[in-house]
Order: sequence, then C-alpha cells, then structure tokens
Amino acid sequence: MSSSTAIGIDIGGTGIKGAVVDLSTGELLSDRVKLATPKGGSPRDIIETTRKLLTLVSGGSDANAALPIGVCFPAVVKHGRTMSAANVSDKWIGLDAEQLFEEGLGRPIHFVNDADAAGYAEAQFGAARNVPGVVLLTTLGTGIGSALLNDGVLVPNTELGHLEIDGRDYETRAAFSAKERENLSWEKWAGRLQRYYTTLEKLFSPDLFIVGGGVSKHHQEFLPLLTLSTPIVPAVHRNNAGILGAAALAIRFGV
Repeated sequence: MSSSTAIGIDIGGTGIKGAVVDLSTGELLSDRVKLATPKGGSPRDIIETTRKLLTLVSGGSDANAALPIGVCFPAVVKHGRTMSAANVSDKWIGLDAEQLFEEGLGRPIHFVNDADAAGYAEAQFGAARNVPGVVLLTTLGTGIGSALLNDGVLVPNTELGHLEIDGRDYETRAAFSAKERENLSWEKWAGRLQRYYTTLEKLFSPDLFIVGGGVSKHHQEFLPLLTLSTPIVPAVHRNNAGILGAAALAIRFGV
C-alpha cells in the first residue's frame, strides 16, 4: 500500500461505515463495511463498535493494519474534542474524543466533523473539484450538516443547519427528516429549502451549492423546483463521502 492509501471511518447516528481508500483516485480498495451504531450512542459502545469495524476493514492484512486512519463524527470538533453531539449520547460533549479513539483503536487517527469530511471529499474527488471560489455543501438528513470551502480550503465546523430563520432552528423545518415527519410533498419541502438556500446566498454569495445526504439520490425530485442565483448540484459521493473525506484528511494531516 502506498502513502496515497488510508482507511476512512464515518460514524453516524444509525450506522458506522468504513473502507480502505485509494486517495489517488477516490476509489474504495476494500468492501465498505457497515455496523449498526449502538443504541444510545455512548462513547464506550461507539468506540468498541469502531474497533470491531476496523478489524473487519483491515481483513487481517498487515499492510492495512499500518494505514493512516481518519474518523469523522456528527459533532463540532475542536482540537480533537467533541463540542456537540448529534444523534449520539450527550456524554460526547466536551470529551477528548480523538484521544479516546486512539486509545480504543490502539492507533493514531485524524478526527473531523462528518459534514466537513463530506465537503472535503467533494473538493478532492467530486462536484467541488477544481471549482474556484466559495462552495457550500449541505447534507440533508436527520439534520442539516454543512461544509464551507474557499478555493478548496475547508473552513471547519460551520454548522449552518442551525441558522435561525423565521424564529426557528431551520434544520427542524428543512432537513429531510422534517419532510418525512410531516409527510410533506416534494413541492412543499422544496419551498422550505428555497427559504434556506436563499438565506445562505444572502450571507455567503457562494459560487456553488452541493447537496448531499441520502436524499440527494432523488435530486431530480426537488432541485429543479428551486430558483436560485447560485448553481446547485447533487453530491457525487453521497454515502461514501464521509469515508473518502476522513481518509483524505488523515493523509493531508500526516497521521
């Protein structure tokens, strides 16, 4: 394995996914392994499940066992600490999570916010590759994650899903979970997305919007309903974006 190969692990509220990644191409060199996130999402249980996943991804290969590891997580990450917790236990808040993972896995890692990892993946291998200026990736899922890039450089921990619009934390209105919870039509949901993306345009004057999350595979149902000055396109890597971005950042920061 070369220095352009790493393991990416993406921890979410429902699943923990990982694979070996070829960072010269953005392709997976192993099967993508997925294990269920333990109920309650406690630090001890998530770290133990991540250890099991790493063993499966490595597949008993000594070469894989020596690869750099990147881990992305649904939280604001500051200097290795989780400063928030989305769809996992509140016990994560304020923890030195990077150190806890390193102790649990017995390996050094690079630790990053999950939406930031997805945005970095799109900048390296996807819809934001070689796009100059300001790119905003938003992941529409249980909440709204965001990644802000300027000329391919990541500005971390933007958390733009929590913008207050019309007196509401707007991910509670515009996340895909809100569409499902309220049984909204694509048209009604797109009306909420219109309000959200128009607000982002006013604040950031972006050159490109990228829409990720599982619902982006249905982009033809809602993106054409939006009227924006900024081009808006679906993410290329969707479910693999966190894995790719976490792995790429592990190489970038020399784990």
